[in-house]
Amino acid sequence: MKKIFLCSAAAALLAGCSGPKSQDLFADPDNDRIAAYDSLSVFHVPVKQITFGPKYHWFAYYDKQECDPTGRYVLSMQTDFQHRSPTGDDVIKIGMVDLEDGCKWIELGKSEAWGWQQGCQLQFIPGTDSKVLWNDKEGDNFVCRIMDIETREMRTIPRAVYALSPDGKWAVTTDYRRVNDTRPGYGYAGIPDPNRDVLAPEDSGIWRINLETGESELIISLAQIAAIPNPLDDYSEAKHWFNHLLYNTDGSRFEFLHRWRFPDSLRNAQYEDVGGFGTQMLTASAEGKDVRIIDPYNYTSHFIWKDAEHILAWTKLPETGFGFYLFRDSETPDIRQIGKEQMPLNGHCTYLPAPYNDWILNDTYPDENRMQSVYLFHEPTGRRVPIAELYSPEAFQGEWRCDTHPRSTQDGRRVIVDGPMSGGRQLYIFDIGSILDAE
Repeated sequence: MKKIFLCSAAAALLAGCSGPKSQDLFADPDNDRIAAYDSLSVFHVPVKQITFGPKYHWFAYYDKQECDPTGRYVLSMQTDFQHRSPTGDDVIKIGMVDLEDGCKWIELGKSEAWGWQQGCQLQFIPGTDSKVLWNDKEGDNFVCRIMDIETREMRTIPRAVYALSPDGKWAVTTDYRRVNDTRPGYGYAGIPDPNRDVLAPEDSGIWRINLETGESELIISLAQIAAIPNPLDDYSEAKHWFNHLLYNTDGSRFEFLHRWRFPDSLRNAQYEDVGGFGTQMLTASAEGKDVRIIDPYNYTSHFIWKDAEHILAWTKLPETGFGFYLFRDSETPDIRQIGKEQMPLNGHCTYLPAPYNDWILNDTYPDENRMQSVYLFHEPTGRRVPIAELYSPEAFQGEWRCDTHPRSTQDGRRVIVDGPMSGGRQLYIFDIGSILDAE
């Protein structure tokens, strides 16, 4: 492999989290921590490592709030192992990094309901300054903990959550037992799926949860969606599940992926290059009504809402192939490709918050040299700006791979990623202010 060394301009700004104030985070000239960064990685903007061994730290998925509104606290999970699937007995710690106190680790709790790719859905609750939530396990049930990080008051609601409404009052969720059975790494181990042998059960699907009362209601069933004919695939003999739920920006509707996998005897070869399962993207009203099939082409992958009516998603269209496409959430097709030349590879995409919401934050999977890119794409001008190229060691593959899953702070001026460069997954923060100010 050709070696790629740390950019000297960025190297001068690298240092551990040791300053007492957040504004000093990238200004410390001490380079004692440079050894912690893998020499194969390249950084194009100032960067800091903010969690450290011997424990491993990560946040997982890219479509939720990792930081409080001030940008001081960064949520993280902590574990003492890597490179194997979690069992129902594996416990991780939940905590946060204080960027204004030397990146001090502050423990908040624990979880027995987690996976490598989406963690335990740890996140700050939208519309609040100090409330966080995460999923856990109690006996034979997956539950959700809600904590105020200032008072440490905590309460439990009796169902694990998936995605939160923008006002922080509601959640939608699916059956983590079934997700774990159909696609390990995204569900939770420890509780078997009671519908394991049912292709499309009536009593499993998507629930709506009142986060104040904890009450929940099944609003869309797997049987309901599986009964809708698919013009491109007869999936009547496939096993169905839901995954990747997300509210739009005003909370009026939410998106979800309907996925199916055939038994080995009926395996559909057309899906071999996308994990062996088919996928279509649908939306529904917040109450589960007015269901629409938005991407019927059976290849939807990562996506994000641009606003209340448009979804950016990686998929494959019959005429133009794989790419990022902007879909309008409507009954009639309205699709256009975004960044055909600049974003040719699948990645974990988000829009930066206003006033920087013309920028798409994205990444890639490791290439043949095990390098994964983190970058910005300016939609109005078509300009792609690199943030970093991060080396991912060979051991990080399959279910326990370490995707960067880039997330921005709530002001949009910093980006946090999960990175395995220093020998184990840790959190790194990048200052992208100079990129945004230059536009």
